[in-house]
Amino acid sequence: MEVTEENLATLANYLQQTLNLDPNIRRPAEKFLEGVEVNQNYAILLLHLIDKDSADLTIRVTAAITFKNYIKRNWPVEEDGVDRIHASDRATIKTLIVSLMLKSPVGVQRQLSDAVSIIGKSDFPEKWPGLISEMVEKFGTGDFHVINGVLRTAHSLFKRYRYEFKSQKLWEEIKHVLENIAKPLTDLFVATIDLTSKHANNPQALKVIYGSLVLICKVFYSLNLQDLPEFFEDNMSVWMPNLLNLLQVKVPCLETDDEGVMEQLRTEVCECAALYALRYEEEFAPYAPAFVNAVWQVLLTTGADPKYDALVSNALNFLSKVAEKNNYKSLFEDPATLSSICEKVVIPNMQFRESDMELFEENPEEYVRRDIEGSDVDTRRRAASDLVSTLSVYYEDKMMSIFGQYVEMMLNKYVESGGSAWVGKDTALFLVTSLASRGATQAAGVTKASALVDLTSFAANHIQHITGRGVVCTYAACTVEKLIAGKMVPREVLEPHAPALLSALFASLGQQDNPSEHNEYVMKAVLRTLAVLREAALPYLGEALPKLAGMLAVVAKNPCKPHFNHYLFESLSLAVQLVVKSNPNAITAFEDALFPIFQEILQNDVQEFMPYVFQMLSLLLEMRGSGAGGAGDAGAEAYAALLPCLVAPPLWEQTANVRPLVRLLCAFVATRSERVLADGKLNAMLGVFQKLIASKTNDHEGFYLIQTMLYKFGESVMQPYTKQIMSLLFQRLSSSKTTKYIRGLIAFLGFFSAHYGADTLIDLVDSVQGNMFAMYVERVLVPDLQKVTGELEIKSAAVGCVKLLCDSRHFREGGLARLWTPVLQALIDLFQLPPDETTSPEDHFIQVDDLPGYQPQYAQLSCAKSNTNDPLASIDDPIRYLAESLATVSRTYPGLLPPRVSALDEPHRKTLHRYLTVYNVQLC
Repeated sequence: MEVTEENLATLANYLQQTLNLDPNIRRPAEKFLEGVEVNQNYAILLLHLIDKDSADLTIRVTAAITFKNYIKRNWPVEEDGVDRIHASDRATIKTLIVSLMLKSPVGVQRQLSDAVSIIGKSDFPEKWPGLISEMVEKFGTGDFHVINGVLRTAHSLFKRYRYEFKSQKLWEEIKHVLENIAKPLTDLFVATIDLTSKHANNPQALKVIYGSLVLICKVFYSLNLQDLPEFFEDNMSVWMPNLLNLLQVKVPCLETDDEGVMEQLRTEVCECAALYALRYEEEFAPYAPAFVNAVWQVLLTTGADPKYDALVSNALNFLSKVAEKNNYKSLFEDPATLSSICEKVVIPNMQFRESDMELFEENPEEYVRRDIEGSDVDTRRRAASDLVSTLSVYYEDKMMSIFGQYVEMMLNKYVESGGSAWVGKDTALFLVTSLASRGATQAAGVTKASALVDLTSFAANHIQHITGRGVVCTYAACTVEKLIAGKMVPREVLEPHAPALLSALFASLGQQDNPSEHNEYVMKAVLRTLAVLREAALPYLGEALPKLAGMLAVVAKNPCKPHFNHYLFESLSLAVQLVVKSNPNAITAFEDALFPIFQEILQNDVQEFMPYVFQMLSLLLEMRGSGAGGAGDAGAEAYAALLPCLVAPPLWEQTANVRPLVRLLCAFVATRSERVLADGKLNAMLGVFQKLIASKTNDHEGFYLIQTMLYKFGESVMQPYTKQIMSLLFQRLSSSKTTKYIRGLIAFLGFFSAHYGADTLIDLVDSVQGNMFAMYVERVLVPDLQKVTGELEIKSAAVGCVKLLCDSRHFREGGLARLWTPVLQALIDLFQLPPDETTSPEDHFIQVDDLPGYQPQYAQLSCAKSNTNDPLASIDDPIRYLAESLATVSRTYPGLLPPRVSALDEPHRKTLHRYLTVYNVQLC
């Protein structure tokens, strides 16, 4: 596709048609664009159309959106995927996009900024080293349309520093960024603040200028989060006073009814200050008192309007971070200060507002979720609660005395008003729980309470009489679940109340055919209760199971509540385990009830539920076992009919399906091996293994599958395929040597050696390529054995090494004898030293949102986990196995071992002698 006026006009015409409401016009245009996007110059044509001033702005924006989506789908390439963008197009895009983005209209600029961020995530800095310097050059233009485009892109690029795990690669990237942007950003910060004075009488200019300061603060925060950069530490005298001034400055002409730029700016400043107060206490100490005073004034002068919520939350969060630090305790210990905090800051921000009532009435589930779990943006109430909890840790007696007075006052007012002053009581309840909390986890809620608060008495006097459904029911269910999860209600205490509790919970689930009544907190409480009761829950499952199955049939048609759905599948899985363990014949009842629903889910391609279905099918198949399933067995035939679908490629294209599908195939191999062979599906399974082992993401699943096949099918079935299997494994090793793959390969070859013999393994590997096993030992096994992790993996690797050392003719008298001592030393290191956590340069992480299209996430069903089958169960202690195997070699080949043991390094020799002594072994 050449960049010509004719092609540009054609492209613009098809983009125009994609905006048409008539599907008969729109869909063919969309199909055409999908078809031509693989052509060289397609993306370049889009960029030229975006740059065409004479083109209609709507078309330019549409082209920008199309370009961004094209980049999102195609720029990141999986290690085993196909690159759909020509190399020359990639280079041209990176040459054009920044300058085009910065000169484009705002609507276009935002789309191209997102595209730059997507490209940067894959290519920056290694494949795009000039990106930052190219953007920073634009700071000197003085054009804030351009400058804000740069800042917006910089924020999008750097915000991942806020959550990335520390690594050498990350440090190197941040160092590169800081070297190029820290000083220009600081200079821009100062120059932009100066402009606020020069344009004090121009509201439109001020809005743009303060918008730039918001973006500068966002970038500053990202660059400072991992560690305090030396440049910013040296320039705190520039940043901190200016940030403090921005927190205090008033710009009346920018006040708006909605959240405006000044609220956004103060919110960002509070977040930066909180970061420094928490992470860099010593460096921030000189500025802390002034910031505390300024933040205090912000809280006192900021109203209750929702537009201030983010600002107030960040301001309260700052005070919480400051209060945690010993250096700042003097700022809070005065009783008058604590009283003022309670009256003027905490209580006003804990109060139930009109906006809370609107949310409560319109979306009660969201209200509860925010209150119980928090939300992406903390609520005022939660931020105020966190401040109270922090202060209570350090000033408990004073807090209880001072804040207790306010609690009593609000409760008395509620009683005196006959209940009309319920807002005060609601605030009092929230304040008491904040004061009482001394420890909490996300799973169990509050796990430790203050001894100074009698929660039992308080609940009896002020809470217990509250009744109602809906939100109140949700809080009650959540309380039950947290009490059980925190082991505050053990099984023996729960059992007598089980009938009433389960009856109430199931009644609270609402109508099974009405998804709007499906309450995730009640479902979670049901699951938690059943999990604790275990066998004691069996009498109640007969009534519960039809209701649960009916709910599954309903939600399968519209999976709109993911948490509820997950707990529902967990409850069904647990019920299968409990009932079938008690009565194996009950498996058919579960299959009769669930198979039609599963069939509908699979036929309708309900992607959210397919990973769950595969896990439950695995559980049912494993619990059914290999004993049942003869001719005429309907259940067995249903599984057999499913098998051809499981090896079909389309199912494996969804990332979330891979792990549960591997598990299901392994369940077939373990329980229906003869049927798999009879149906001719062995080659199809080997094809699945080949695809998995080629993928950095899924290679561990490939090892799991092929190990199960070798273990269950046996040598007679698998021998014709073993050379090809080894060939694939070593091809992958040569093409992509990641740490995860090395671990898996060492453990797998250890398993193979243990089951098929050490010399069988060596001869097989060398049949692929001469002397390959020696290279494997020298380059992989010895240097990387200590990287193996996982109990069963370490055991397989260790037993495999013992087989090489003690059973192999090649290691005893052949060309590999020279490697005997290095292998034993590596094995002793595996036993004695912690895992080697160094990584390979080829390691990388694939972000889920980099994958094209919709991707449901895989969620493990804890109640459907398989019992891990140890293929080396006969060996309980690998160290003992080593000592006893060496004893056998010593008796069979006298004089062979002493010189080899003497060749060990002294520390390894001493450790080996200790092993031999413990197990009464003497070498001769």
